[in-house]
Amino acid sequence: MALRPFVGKRGRQRTDLPPGQYDVGRDFPVLTAEVTPRIDTARWTMTVDGLVERPTTWSWDELHQLPETAYEGPIHCVTTWSKFDTSFAGIGVDVLLDAARPLPGASHVLATSTTGYTTNLPLDHLRGGQAWIAWTFDGKPLPREHGGPVRLLVPHLYFWTSAKWITRLTLLDHDERGFWERNGYHDLGDPWREQRYWGD
Repeated sequence: MALRPFVGKRGRQRTDLPPGQYDVGRDFPVLTAEVTPRIDTARWTMTVDGLVERPTTWSWDELHQLPETAYEGPIHCVTTWSKFDTSFAGIGVDVLLDAARPLPGASHVLATSTTGYTTNLPLDHLRGGQAWIAWTFDGKPLPREHGGPVRLLVPHLYFWTSAKWITRLTLLDHDERGFWERNGYHDLGDPWREQRYWGD
C-alpha cells in the first residue's frame, strides 16, 4: 500500500518528507541510548585517526579557529519523526579529513562518543559537504540533551548516525558496526529508502 504524502497545516503536500515519516513541527524529541554526560570543553578533544597519513587531534579552542560553516535543512529520526528548517553550525568534516589525509583503501568511518557510543558510516557519506561537527543549534550552543557541546551531524541519514558528544572519527578499510548497527539497525540508514533495520 502506498503511503499518502504528508499534508501540512495549509493543505500543501510535503514532497520533502521521506516515506514513513511525520513532521514533528517545532518539537525536537530527545532520544538517547546512554546517560547524558557533562563535558568540560577545556579537556574535550576531537581526533581523526586510523587509516590516515597524519592522525590529528584538536582541542576545543583549536577546532573553533577553523572556518565555521552551517547546515540549514531537515533532520530525520529512525523513530519516524522529521524536523524541518533546522539550523546547525560547526566545522565541516571535510576540513578535518583533509587535515588528516585519508590513506588509499580507507572506506569506512567509526564515529565514537565520549560515552563509548559508536556508529559506522561509509567514508563517502562524510565527504562533499555532507557532514559536520556541530556545536550550535538555532544560533545557540548545542544543548546537552541534543549532544552538546558538540555532535556529529549527518543530516541526509537517519539521526542515530549523527553521534552525540562526538570525540573521534576512526578511518577503516572495512565496515565495523556501531552500537545500533550491531543491535538490528541498518548499516547505512537512508531515510528515502527506509533503511531502518537489517534487511531493509
